[in-house]
Parts: sequence; C-alpha cells; structure tokens
Amino acid sequence: MFQSAIEKILEFTRPLHTISRTYSGLVLPGTATFFFVNDSGVAITCKHVSQLIPATENINQHFLKFKAERDKLPRDNKYKQTLLQLERKYQYTKETTVQQRNNFLNCFDKIEAITFHEHPSLDLAILEFKGFNKIFYTSHAKFVKNTSNIKQGKYLCRTGFPFPEFNNFKHNPNTDDIEWTNSGNQNSPSFPIDGILTRFVGDPVNGAITGIEMSTPGLRGQSGGPLFDVDGNIYGMQSATNHLHLGFDIKNKKIINNGKETSVSNYPFLHVGICVHAEKIKEFLTEHNIEFSESDQ
Repeated sequence: MFQSAIEKILEFTRPLHTISRTYSGLVLPGTATFFFVNDSGVAITCKHVSQLIPATENINQHFLKFKAERDKLPRDNKYKQTLLQLERKYQYTKETTVQQRNNFLNCFDKIEAITFHEHPSLDLAILEFKGFNKIFYTSHAKFVKNTSNIKQGKYLCRTGFPFPEFNNFKHNPNTDDIEWTNSGNQNSPSFPIDGILTRFVGDPVNGAITGIEMSTPGLRGQSGGPLFDVDGNIYGMQSATNHLHLGFDIKNKKIINNGKETSVSNYPFLHVGICVHAEKIKEFLTEHNIEFSESDQ
C-alpha cells in the first residue's frame, strides 16, 4: 500500500550517521533521521537529535584537553594513581563517550555550517545547511494542507534509519582518533513501520493539539523521520515512543518449556509512537520564514 509513497519519501529523507567511542575504546555506530522541506538545503528533525550535533564538538574538545594533560603525566610508579585522579577530574568512566563523529549522508557536496532553530517546547528543530554547491536529494516534503482531516483511525506510515549497518569507520591508533573510511558498507537501509492514529497529544498548559500518537512504536534511529499517508503527504514527524502498561501482569506462572516446567513472570507494555503534528511543524517553519510545500487538499 505504501510502496510508491515510500519511494517519494526517500527522495528527501536522509540518515544522520554517528560514530562514538567510549573511554574503554569501544566504537559504536548510531543513526537518526531528518528530511528536507524545500530545495534550499533546509531540513527538520527532532530537537534531541539536533542537540547532538554541536555537542559533538564539546565532547571532542574535552577529550583533547584530557589527552594533553594525560601525556604530561610522568611515567613513574605513581602513574596509575595520577591517571585515576585525572579521569575523575574529567568524569571519565569506561562507558563515557569521549569522541564522536557525524556524517550527513548523501545530502550535499560539502557542508560548511549549520544554523539551528530549536522549538522552545516541542521536540522539533530546523537545520539550515550552508556552504554547499550541489544538492544530492531530489525532492522535498509536501505537508498535508487541511490538518482538520487528521482523525483517529487514520492509517499512516513512518520511515527512517533505525538499524545501523554501516561499518565505514575505524579507530586510528596513530592519532588516537575515530574516523570515517572509504572502505566497508557506507549505508544503512530505511525501515518503514505502519500503524493507525490512536490519540492526539495535547499541550499540558492550554490543551492545544501538538502531537499524534500511533498504534505502533517509533524505533530508535527513526527519530526525525516523516509520518505520511499513501500519497506521500506529511502528517508529522516521529519524535518518541511511550510505553503504556497494559495491566495483564503474570507472576510466577508455571509453563512447560522444552519439556521442563518453569516459572515465568511478565509485565506487558504497549509501545506507541509519538509524532510532532504537521500543523505545529508548519507553524514553526512559517515563524522562521522557511519556505515549504503543501498538498492540494
């Protein structure tokens, strides 16, 4: 049902690839999603995604300062103790992220700067890319015009890049840094997930509708991905997943598993996706004089 719509959506929806290194040396891939709203290099994503981008520089600079101090430590019999003190000073544990790199895949020939506009209350951000000569996305979002037609039971779909399969990165021991490489798999497949609109999300102060709840979860890495109908019109943007306790709890129930009796407990939850409403996205784009397109209806 959504085959042609997904093809349209992927013309302007892109992954943000991230690699991060823990203090213990583990290098981890991660993904997020964003999509373009015009042909001028302007995209939207979640605020919690956009905040990771400038945070990358702070993380890397913090580690450079740590390394500069670490390299000055005398390599005597007190080295381990003084290193431990330095780690405490920088609040480093084995799990702490000490390096990070981001890659906006298949968007432009180059990016010199990004201007961020973050919504004051919603998980929504505008990214204005600067300094490119060529654009590699081939279309842009078209938002549903009449949002009063967005009603409970509407069948919709989301897509994004939740499962990082790219491996074009490495740790360079000579520079003690993580870096992108020209070898390996540079891509991760998109992953769509459908569902129906179950409820609306309201502003806690005035009750105005700000979001859409979906019957299926938004997956990690789909944050910032579009919510769309069978025609590819945008109804919102995936933001979060809520976990609703169903109350069908099972405690120490006896079952037979592989020919053996065992006791199991289960506390089931329904995982529902939360999307920023299209009307709020359009309002925010208008507030910042960002050009965007709407459907005919």
